Amino acid sequence: MQLNHYNTTFRQQQFPITLVCENVSNAPNLGSLFRTADAFGVEKLIFCGPDIPLGRKMTKTSRATEKIVDYEIAESILEVITQLKQSDYQIIALEITSTSKQISDYVFSKEKPIALIIGDENYGVSDSILEKTDQVLHINMFGQNSSMNVVQATTVALYEITKQLM
Repeated sequence: MQLNHYNTTFRQQQFPITLVCENVSNAPNLGSLFRTADAFGVEKLIFCGPDIPLGRKMTKTSRATEKIVDYEIAESILEVITQLKQSDYQIIALEITSTSKQISDYVFSKEKPIALIIGDENYGVSDSILEKTDQVLHINMFGQNSSMNVVQATTVALYEITKQLM
């Protein structure tokens, strides 16, 4: 018998993970990020940027998870990162760079909360933000494309992080 929302046996759990979104502005992606954050027990979502569309297009894909996932909107990602660093967060960016490490080889500390930074749908995490991080991680890819959708990448990353934190 296929399980549904009412008869699953998953144990609800929240992890000390804050997902920081730099200029992610596609409404369906925002809705999907809410769903992913809920699925992986993310503590908080922070959307950074000038135009965050939290309207009908977003709620169509969020499936009401925006009502249960804690979130905020901030104009400046630099201010958000500064505050998180002062609160002793591990600042981790999800981006492919010449010096990034494979996420599956990285050992996440259970001693400090994690701020996972994801970037703009077209340009990724900006260089100015990458410079502020403690670590830049990437997901190994085996096809010809060098990137995947921001929500897909975030889902893979959160799977790896929560697997280690359990």
